[in-house]
Amino acid sequence: MKAKSASFHTIRLVPGQMLREALSAWAKTHKVDAAAITTCVGSLKKAAIRYADSNTTTITEGKYEIVSLTGTLSRHGIHLHISLSHGDGKTIGGHLMDGCEIYTTAEIVLAELEGVVFKRLPDAVTGYLELNVEKKS
Repeated sequence: MKAKSASFHTIRLVPGQMLREALSAWAKTHKVDAAAITTCVGSLKKAAIRYADSNTTTITEGKYEIVSLTGTLSRHGIHLHISLSHGDGKTIGGHLMDGCEIYTTAEIVLAELEGVVFKRLPDAVTGYLELNVEKKS
């Protein structure tokens, strides 16, 4: 499905805010039907990640640089992945879960896509809520 156009939005989160929860709230507040993360830089003091092929969330505390944040979001649901770097440069990553707390900042640019709607629907093959792209009516 092809989007008609995109408009860009910039969000800055401050210390103590929760990353995933803030992005979800932003999409709901602004009635966003389809958006993608284009870039994010910042840091976390608490990370909540679901690693590949795991059903549990791993929560760690420390000082982490956000190396990348990618994914799709809408007021109907979000699916985001994050990569974080420790002070020694060691990198971890996986599904971004609720509970990631901003340390100093998160500077995020989002592309809002016009003409389409992102929804998350159950998928019989994967067992997860997967992306469904619909034409906006």
